[in-house]
Amino acid sequence: MATTQKLSRRERQMMDVIYRTGEASAAEVREGMTDPPSYSAVRATLRILEEKGVLTHEEREGKYIFRPVAPRSQARQSAIRHLLDTFFEGSPSGAVAALLGSSSKFSREELDRLSGLIDKAKKDKTS
Repeated sequence: MATTQKLSRRERQMMDVIYRTGEASAAEVREGMTDPPSYSAVRATLRILEEKGVLTHEEREGKYIFRPVAPRSQARQSAIRHLLDTFFEGSPSGAVAALLGSSSKFSREELDRLSGLIDKAKKDKTS
């Protein structure tokens, strides 16, 4: 994200809709949410997200069309960093251990992919 500010649950929901669609009007954001707030609340929150620097807009046919400032990959990294700092004292291995120890069922393919990523990370550290 273009900012390190934390987003509220509603702000994250709206960003999820916009990342899913690439761009959206306030009405489209509202339609894409489960249990959405009022239309005016969506518009107000989108303005707040612009002030926080995570959205931009352009006017098209009398409507504001909102787009994320940062690519989804950058937002994902910021969210993961926040998750690690908040719940795992900054430890990626703590997060992975929690995932592997949870009731989540990993497919053989997912476990093989994780194992390959770990092997690659080990090789990169020794190079």
